[in-house]
Amino acid sequence: MLLLGSAGALGWNAVIGAYRGPGPLAAARDVVVPHGGPEEVGRALLSAGVIGHVWQFRLAVAATSRDGVLRAAELAFPAHASLATVLDVLRRGRPVEHFVTIPEGLTAAEIEALLARTPGLTGKAPLPAEGALLPQTYAFTLGTTRRAVEARAEAAMTRALRGVWQGRDAALPLASPEQLLTLASIVERETALAAERPLVASVFLNRLRLGMRLQSDPTVIYADSAGGGTLAHPLTRADLERPSPYNTYQVDGLPPGPIDSPGLASLEAVAHPAASRDLYFVANGSGGHAFARTLAAHNRNVARWRALNGETGH
Repeated sequence: MLLLGSAGALGWNAVIGAYRGPGPLAAARDVVVPHGGPEEVGRALLSAGVIGHVWQFRLAVAATSRDGVLRAAELAFPAHASLATVLDVLRRGRPVEHFVTIPEGLTAAEIEALLARTPGLTGKAPLPAEGALLPQTYAFTLGTTRRAVEARAEAAMTRALRGVWQGRDAALPLASPEQLLTLASIVERETALAAERPLVASVFLNRLRLGMRLQSDPTVIYADSAGGGTLAHPLTRADLERPSPYNTYQVDGLPPGPIDSPGLASLEAVAHPAASRDLYFVANGSGGHAFARTLAAHNRNVARWRALNGETGH
C-alpha cells in the first residue's frame, strides 16, 4: 500500500508539474482537434507534439471537468503550452481563421477556379452568376463550404451595389443597379489605375448619352473567351467583327450583363464619374491612358501609341 501510495503521489505530482509547467511543443502550431473523448483528443495532441503523455492529459481533463467540454476544431496552440493552457485553448480558444482573396476583375469562371483550389474549403465551388460576388478578402474556418463563401460574397455585392446605387449622381444615363454593375465591370477591366476609373467611366457614360457604341476591348475578350476573361492571342479585326451580344463594337448600348466582378472603387467610379466630355481613350505607353474629346485628337494619341509599340488602340 505504501508503495502504491507513493507511486500515485509521484504520478499526481507529475500531472501537477505538467499542468503548470512548459509543455513539449517547440513552436506554435495549428492542430485539427478531432471529435471524441479525452483519449482521442489526447492522442491527436500527442501526435502533434502539443502534450507529452496522454495519461497526464486525461487526468487533467478529469480534474478540471467543471470548466467545460473540449471542442473539436482547428485550434492554435502556443509554443511550450502547459496543460493548463492546452485545456484553455480546447475549451475557449477560437478556431483558426483562413483567408481567401477574390481580386477585382475576375470572371465568374475565374472565381470558381480560385475557390476550387483554395485549401481548407470543402464541397464544390458552384459557378456564380457573372458579377454577383464582391471582390475582397473573406475569412473562413477549416471545413467551410465553398458555397458558403460564395453566398457571403454575393450578399456583400448586393449590399455594396444597393448603397452605391442609392448614392449615385442623379444625371447618370443608367436605368438600374444592374446597368451600373455592368458598366463598372467594363471600367474594372479597362484600367488598373484608381485615378483613371472616374475618367474611363465618364467616357462610356458620355458615349451612352450620345448613342455611340462603347467599343470596349474587354467586352470582346469576354465574348471570344466564352467568359474565361483572357485570350491566347492579341485582339484582331476579326475578333472585333465577330457577332456577340457582348461585343460592344457590334451592339449598341451596354452588353446584356457584367463581364467580371468589379470592385467597390469601380462601382463608385460609375456612380460618380469625372466631369468630362471625353469620348475616346487609348493606352499612353506608361501604364495609363490618353483621353480625347474629338476623333482627331484621339487619332493623334493612337498614332503616338502605335509609334511606341506598333499596336492599335481604341
